[in-house]
Amino acid sequence: MSLNEKKRLLQISLLSITVAVVISIIAKFLVLLIHLVTNICFYGSFDTSFRSPADNHLGLFVIILPAIGGLLVGLMALFGSKAIRGHGIPEAMEQVLTNQSKIKPSIAFLKPISSAIVIGSGGPFGAEGPIIATGGALGSTIGQLFKITPNERKVILAAGATAGMSAIFGTPIAAVFLAIELLLFEFSPKAILPVALACITGAAGHQLLFESGPVFPMPDLESPTNLALGIYSAIGIVIGFISLGLTKIVYWIEDVFEQLPLHWMWWPAIGGIAVGTIGYFSPHTLGVGYDNITSVLSGNVPLALMLSLCFFKFLSWAIALGSGTSGGTLAPLLTIGGTAGAILGTLVQLFFPDSGISISMAALIGMSSMFAGASRAYLTSITFALEATMQSHALLPLLGACTASYLISFFFMENTIMTEKIARRGIYTPDSYEPDVLRRITISDVLGKGSKTNEVYHTKARMQHHFPVLRENDPLSKAVKLLASSNEDSLPVFGSEDSTKVIALFTYKDVLHAYKLHHQENEQAGVNLSLKRGRMKMMIKSRRMLGKRNQ
Repeated sequence: MSLNEKKRLLQISLLSITVAVVISIIAKFLVLLIHLVTNICFYGSFDTSFRSPADNHLGLFVIILPAIGGLLVGLMALFGSKAIRGHGIPEAMEQVLTNQSKIKPSIAFLKPISSAIVIGSGGPFGAEGPIIATGGALGSTIGQLFKITPNERKVILAAGATAGMSAIFGTPIAAVFLAIELLLFEFSPKAILPVALACITGAAGHQLLFESGPVFPMPDLESPTNLALGIYSAIGIVIGFISLGLTKIVYWIEDVFEQLPLHWMWWPAIGGIAVGTIGYFSPHTLGVGYDNITSVLSGNVPLALMLSLCFFKFLSWAIALGSGTSGGTLAPLLTIGGTAGAILGTLVQLFFPDSGISISMAALIGMSSMFAGASRAYLTSITFALEATMQSHALLPLLGACTASYLISFFFMENTIMTEKIARRGIYTPDSYEPDVLRRITISDVLGKGSKTNEVYHTKARMQHHFPVLRENDPLSKAVKLLASSNEDSLPVFGSEDSTKVIALFTYKDVLHAYKLHHQENEQAGVNLSLKRGRMKMMIKSRRMLGKRNQ
């Protein structure tokens, strides 16, 4: 990395830290605003302290409140910006992939306000989705105010989004992994350092503006036995299949709303009626529900209540999200996964009392593996559970369960809950983070395999004055960069031993040839592996036949 690039990295890092400071304050404001709207709607008091909407005494009137909130959000989306609809992360991903990470500045204040109205009136969402979307919008806005590249703007967008998550939960490592897995689609110093600094700043904001300690406190967990590890991994498999069904149902409901003969502005209000009706029969489904997650992780919630919370929270959230209101996915997924894991753990204890598993551990791996299966944010899921609870003995069970859930999702579901919406619009989301082939291959690796050295040259001196200098040991990435900036179809390559001798002519065809060699190497490795497997099978078959003859 050149000195100029390092200076740019420092500038982007300082901008990312600035965004993180601002988004930490906005995160506190959002939480207080949610509490205020909740207290006004359900208790008629102008108060910013936390009170669960589940304790309300409104009777049937509770059905109307989420519908009113949905109607207000529909009007804000119609006259403000349609981009406030949805759960935030897919919309940010779409802007990163298709619009040079440009998000309308209005989203930075419309999203938190609309989300506070929805959640405060009973919407079954958490504060983390809206603050991630708000942080991304703020980062993108800052990036548009300065003369920076689209990739640098992407980094600031990701820094703002993940700093918001870190400010809400105090989980900076998980926030960095979220940026890598769902927003950056790369792993490099110029991307990771600004994001990491922003997430650290967000975590400091959490300590200052919220509280210290784990955001989801739970009883201390013991190190599991091998039998318990196997059971936890099996629970992860079951949760993986549940995450498949959950994702499909959410988008099926969205398709149903698309068929309604009504303007989309009315959909959130219709979804709000369903949310209110479900909340009337199951009040714990209303609102953020972080207290529900803590209760489930305690391992002391009755089975009947867990069954009710799991089913009705999912139904309420799926309808609300499918209606296109302003909400998020993380908190509902954690609630649904945690209750599902605790239910499975209870059943295992009931039929196998000597299994050695813990209900609290089963709930923790349930909520983490649900997020891993639904979003395929594998590392984010594991580190979030560890940071949010500070339970180090949960590491191995989390690895087993999240890996199992991830495998089920990978093999049985083409898109995730985060990518399905944008995939339907024809937008491809990267699913692997391989190093740049052109950085690993030098010019000398492709010389003589498509390059030419002939009469196209004049004098060496003239070429050195009019062409950028390439050496045979330079990486192809440098050659491509110089080729693009010089507006030439080809560039001379000078030898490493004799710097005055032109040994080849580098063209765009050499770049294509490099990619061809890379793919041929991978294909050949696959063929060789297949041949080895075939030979091994033949050897085993021959030995079996020989054994039968000897008998």
